Amino acid sequence: MLSHIKGKIIGFLFGLLIGNIPGALLGLWLGHLVDKKLAGAWGFVKDAQQEFLYATFSTMGHLAKSSGRVTSEEIRLAEQLMIQMRLRPEQKAEAQQAFRDGKESDFPLTETLRRFRSRTRDSRNLLRFFMEVQLQLVFADGELHPAERRLLHTIASELGFSAQELEQLLAFAEAQMHMYRQGRAGGQGAGGFTPSSQDRLRDAYRILEVDENADDATVKRAYRRQMSKHHPDKLVAQGLPKEMMEMAKEKAQDIQQAWETIKAARNIR
Repeated sequence: MLSHIKGKIIGFLFGLLIGNIPGALLGLWLGHLVDKKLAGAWGFVKDAQQEFLYATFSTMGHLAKSSGRVTSEEIRLAEQLMIQMRLRPEQKAEAQQAFRDGKESDFPLTETLRRFRSRTRDSRNLLRFFMEVQLQLVFADGELHPAERRLLHTIASELGFSAQELEQLLAFAEAQMHMYRQGRAGGQGAGGFTPSSQDRLRDAYRILEVDENADDATVKRAYRRQMSKHHPDKLVAQGLPKEMMEMAKEKAQDIQQAWETIKAARNIR
C-alpha cells in the first residue's frame, strides 16, 4: 500500500521543507500525479502479462490443432512449459483453458493476436519471444506440418513479421531444438547421440542469425544483438510475465553457448 502513496509522501515532505504549508500542498499534488502515472504504468504491465499468458497458450492450442490432431508431444510440451513457469493452480487452470479455447474451430485467432500486439505496445522483442515459444510447440514432435507452416505465416503477419523474418525465426528455433536434444553443455544429448562439431557450429551460427562467412566483428555484433533482444530483465520490464523469466534465461544461455562455440572454432580472444 505504501508504494501507492510514496510520491505524495515525498512530495509533501519536500514541499514542507522548502515552502512551508503552501509548498507542502503543492508537493502533495505533484506527488499525487507521480503516483497516478506509476500506478497506470504498473497496471499496463500487469494487463500485458495476463494477455501474454492467454495469447501464448491459446495460440499454442490453435497451432497444435491445425494439423488435424493434437499430438502427445505437443500436450507434453505445453504441460512442461506450465511446470517450468511454476504457475499457481489458478494460473495453470487458466493456461489449460486457454489451450482448450485455441483448439476450438471458432477460436478468434486474429482478434486475439491483435489484442495481444496492442497490449505489448508493438514491442518487437516481446513479439519475437512469443513467436519463439510457438515454434517450440511446432517442433515438439520433430517436424513442421504444412498446415502449421501456413498458420505460422498468418500469425507472423499479424504480429508484423515478414515471411523472411519467419524463416529466420524457424531456423533459430530449429537450431535451439538441436541444442536441447544434443545437450546444452555440448556433450552427449538425448538418446546417447553425440553431435559432430560441424553440426554444433552450424547451429551456433543459426542461433546468432549470422552467416558462417561473416568476419569476426560482424559475428560479435550479431551475438550482442541477440543478447540484447533476449535479455530477461529487459523483456520483463517490457511486459514479459515473470513466470517466463526462466524461459528467457534459457534462451540467453543458448545464445551465449552459440557464441562460445564460434569463438572456439575461430580462435577469437
